[in-house]
Amino acid sequence: MNHSTDPTVRALVAGVLWPGFLGTTAPDWLLRELDAGLAGAVYFGHNIDATDPAQLPALSRQLSDARAGVLLGVDEEGGTVTRLEAAHGSTLPGAAQLGRVDDTEVTRAVGAELAARVRASGANVVLAPVADVNTNPRNPVIGVRSFGATPGLVSRHVAASVSGIQSGGVAACVKHFPGHGDTSVDSHHGLPRVELDLAVVEAKHLPPFQAAIDAGVAAVMTSHVVLPAYGELPATLNPRILGSLRERGFRGAIVTDALDMAAIRAEYGAGRGAVLAIAAGADLLCIGNPSHLGPKRGATDDVDDYTEVRDALLAALDDGTLSISALERASRAVADLSEWVAAAQVVPQAAAQAVGFDGARVVREAITVSGDVGVAGRELAVLDLRDRASIAVASTADPFTAALTARADCVRVGAGPLNGRDVVAVLSDALAEIPAERTIVALVDAVQPGSPQRRALGMLAAARPGSVVVNAGLPAAEPSVLPTVDAYGVSRLTADVVAGVLTGTTEGVRA
Repeated sequence: MNHSTDPTVRALVAGVLWPGFLGTTAPDWLLRELDAGLAGAVYFGHNIDATDPAQLPALSRQLSDARAGVLLGVDEEGGTVTRLEAAHGSTLPGAAQLGRVDDTEVTRAVGAELAARVRASGANVVLAPVADVNTNPRNPVIGVRSFGATPGLVSRHVAASVSGIQSGGVAACVKHFPGHGDTSVDSHHGLPRVELDLAVVEAKHLPPFQAAIDAGVAAVMTSHVVLPAYGELPATLNPRILGSLRERGFRGAIVTDALDMAAIRAEYGAGRGAVLAIAAGADLLCIGNPSHLGPKRGATDDVDDYTEVRDALLAALDDGTLSISALERASRAVADLSEWVAAAQVVPQAAAQAVGFDGARVVREAITVSGDVGVAGRELAVLDLRDRASIAVASTADPFTAALTARADCVRVGAGPLNGRDVVAVLSDALAEIPAERTIVALVDAVQPGSPQRRALGMLAAARPGSVVVNAGLPAAEPSVLPTVDAYGVSRLTADVVAGVLTGTTEGVRA
């Protein structure tokens, strides 16, 4: 049978697809597909015009008018990962900071505020919170996006975050099942393997997902991670792993991480990956960040990314690789999520919580200071020794540089993040350029022993011992020899607080 010409089957296929798209207005192809039954769309930073507060709500209304029950997701975690505030950085505390403060009522209030912002944008699903337990300090993609490194801590904050988000009338999509916290490869660029026994996965990485299920989370996002204990297929395509999610009592929608990420695209192709994901038990296929902004880097366009997956599903139905019943099962789960969203109401207490929390206080309590980082009265030079942000972060903002160079006596040296350049060479060039009378503020985010940034800080300490360090990532296992602010995040809110710590206008931080 040729399913590509059957409107009922095409609508069934479209109803399990969740693409991203380019631009701040709805492209014609997206409106046509919504009219044909497309589940909805996912917003990223490039879909938002920061200069026009009315733009995103108007876009959401247009997409909602094109299809009843449309699912509009936004990849908004708050803190380090933000789309709604991508232009300037988030004004919400991040997960690692909330885990440090360890007050679940605060985490619930931040979730409620996040939901209020998402709801105001016209979106109705938020791809948060992160339930990964960051057990690998060198993790290149999770890090400060996690509430912490222990399952108990992460579990209680995941439950609080889910409660806050969903009491704000928005569906939470917890991620990345069954855990991305022990990886050393970014799945945007490759296929991570986690060589852990089942007992370790069960004890250390699955409890936060169970906490989310127990809290009534509406959706769970999969990870593109291979756990050999479950077989050689990545979790997104692995029926054993997705089946275990149902065995845990989860009855909501299973959402894939983006199928255009290299972990799936390079190993399987997004189209074949989509077929395998539905067959494995996934319900809603996230096609993700369009190619010229995402990991394909211009190989195709947004509509090509979408049609590759859609046509692969239709072809798989034609040749029997995929059954109609599997697609119907997924479609029911997506419809249930749409009904959940339509019925969701804002709990008055949640609205009050969202108004009541003090984000700057949370950040002040979370960050730590070692040594004398005071630079009041000195001329400063900001030197960014971080590498490029991961695609998961993908913000155009550099809040720390903006906050520090707002001072008239502070200059920025170099072209910003390394973007793959050798950190030692960049540091050597900067030391030759920066006058000795200027105090260097070095921005870092990956300072575990043996890392390039760690080696660069050793050189900096020898050459300019009066320098200070601002670490936006997780603190090193061994303390730096230079005075350091460990910020646990890279949000605008964090940058403003840290700038105050350096200049002596912010008090009450941990030593």
